[in-house]
Amino acid sequence: MHRSKQVIGMIALLAMALNFTACSGGSTASQASSSASSAVSSAASQASDDGRIRPDDGKKLGYQLDKPANGEEIAVLTTNMGVIKLRLFPQAAPKTVENFKGLIKKGYYNGVTFHRVINDFMIQSGDPKGDGTGGESIWNKPFADEFNANLVNIRGSVSMANAGKDTNGSQFFINQRGTKEAIDWNSYQQAFGVYKQSPEAFVQQYGTYWLDMDKVTDAYKDLYKKYGGNPNLDGAYSIVEKGHTVFAQVLEGMDVVDKIAAVPVAENDQGEKSKPASKVSIQKAEIVPYKSK
Repeated sequence: MHRSKQVIGMIALLAMALNFTACSGGSTASQASSSASSAVSSAASQASDDGRIRPDDGKKLGYQLDKPANGEEIAVLTTNMGVIKLRLFPQAAPKTVENFKGLIKKGYYNGVTFHRVINDFMIQSGDPKGDGTGGESIWNKPFADEFNANLVNIRGSVSMANAGKDTNGSQFFINQRGTKEAIDWNSYQQAFGVYKQSPEAFVQQYGTYWLDMDKVTDAYKDLYKKYGGNPNLDGAYSIVEKGHTVFAQVLEGMDVVDKIAAVPVAENDQGEKSKPASKVSIQKAEIVPYKSK
């Protein structure tokens, strides 16, 4: 009994940490987690039938780190702290890439700030209001998630921020967490064991940002061990298929991402210490053909 209490205590603490780091768009992270928990009954029962997880395209896990082909369209974000170049994945996340490219071509991101920055986690942008509550897609309405088991939230990946299932708009974030602190796979395994005993009760109490360890492979663990990142955000591996669509990968400029992540921050309106004390912004976003060096 004493050991069980220790395990549950550990899970509760880790759940709080994981829920705190959830990326939201249009609401705070904690609000996004709360709304997800309130709808867990239907999410848990319908997860296995969720069509947002795209079919296996045969590409090897980790292919997102490969260089693009000559002439392939990439995104270039010129910030006031340097240039970040992104490889896009239109075959894996067609709607998301169409939206991102469409917004760039409209000049939507020009002048938009990085409004939410948490060192060793991620940097977030894409909200013209600059406070995390705004932004729209090119269709002026939210669009669906696109999860892929071989396209994940490792360091340098670019994902859509959201406020729950199928609420993507214009906000995005770049995963910045490295390998300094090892991912505790044992805690995920223990949590998954408790989840399987009572799924709905578990999610109501501990939230949804937990991994279905039956889906996690050694290759998946090795990828995160080598590069770092945030596996709890991977929708294709989530216990209730809740997560964030990966649609791009930093090709050049991770040093710029790290510089942005390290800027001094103050509390935002929700009390989270993540608002840059001085303005960090995208001066210009553009789509250009890739040229190998």
